[in-house]
Amino acid sequence: MLRGCAVVDATDRLAWLAGRLLGDLGAEVVKVEAPGADTHAAEWRALNAGKRLVALDPASAAGGAQFEALAAAADIVLCTPRPDAPPDTDPRRIAGRHPRAVVVSVTPFGLTGPKSGWRASDLELMAAGGAMSLAGEPGGAPMRVSAPQAYAWAGAQAAVGALVALHHQRRSGRGQLVDVSAQSAVITALSHAPTFVDLLGVTPTRAGAFMTGRSVTGAQFRVFWPCRDGYLNFILYGGAAGRRTNEQLVAWMRARGAELGPLADIDWGRWDPTRATQGEVDAIEAPVGRFFAAVAKREFLEEAHRREMLGYPVSTVADIAADPQLAARGFWRERRGPDGRTERHCGAFVVVDGRRPGQS
Repeated sequence: MLRGCAVVDATDRLAWLAGRLLGDLGAEVVKVEAPGADTHAAEWRALNAGKRLVALDPASAAGGAQFEALAAAADIVLCTPRPDAPPDTDPRRIAGRHPRAVVVSVTPFGLTGPKSGWRASDLELMAAGGAMSLAGEPGGAPMRVSAPQAYAWAGAQAAVGALVALHHQRRSGRGQLVDVSAQSAVITALSHAPTFVDLLGVTPTRAGAFMTGRSVTGAQFRVFWPCRDGYLNFILYGGAAGRRTNEQLVAWMRARGAELGPLADIDWGRWDPTRATQGEVDAIEAPVGRFFAAVAKREFLEEAHRREMLGYPVSTVADIAADPQLAARGFWRERRGPDGRTERHCGAFVVVDGRRPGQS
């Protein structure tokens, strides 16, 4: 898709994913790192796989000239500017010197505004973006997931912005400066929350393993369920998709001889979760919880697929590594690690005309 597109990736951890995604789409990505930078860490190797490494110091005369040469030949320049960075690496200056290039700036809070010079870690970005306000147990402290998620949102939004600007560049011959705020990128993760305020006058709060906002009565629905070897993601839905899922779950439970309780008498075509009370939800979820406790993750996935049900297992890294679907689609790619040994990496996320970019 991006064959022949030249990308200069001068980002730090905040936006490594952006260059990786563009490379997955077929672009030729040059990764700029300072001499002596640690490129052996597993996280660096994973998010910079497939990029051609160039070590240079833009603050030096030689390094600055080399960077200029790379930018002059690039369709896209990705950068994560800092207040203490050399002036010549400011994205606005790069865009001014190379008007044909798409220059993508990724910073914690954007290039303008009172926080434009602030730095921030994933923890601070997840909090400032509001995502932590909805993560955690009821009445407990705000939480973040263990893997840095703000960086992923920022990198993904940067890649999308680059693609939109590249489309414009190829039609007009003119580049653009794309200003990505990681805080704003995180806000997209909870874009549903303001709707609850507008429609119901309710501000969503932390609900742990449950989902709020499904019922006008304030009832909570369980989303994560303990199963025999981990957890499942499943929720009782309404509408056509929910009706199919709920009917098939009951049929599966009946075929296994499971206790149905109130599930046996529900007409799912008429059941409306938006008006269910907490007592009703608890009553119908109880037999579901007992049934799921005896079901393995792989069994649930296969049966849900066979019955066309909504829901999926909560996968661990080991589950993903052993996923037969990913193996069948040739997702994994073998690369040589810094110690010379072969290691397995994620391949490109897309298949174009039957071929995964970067793989034969």
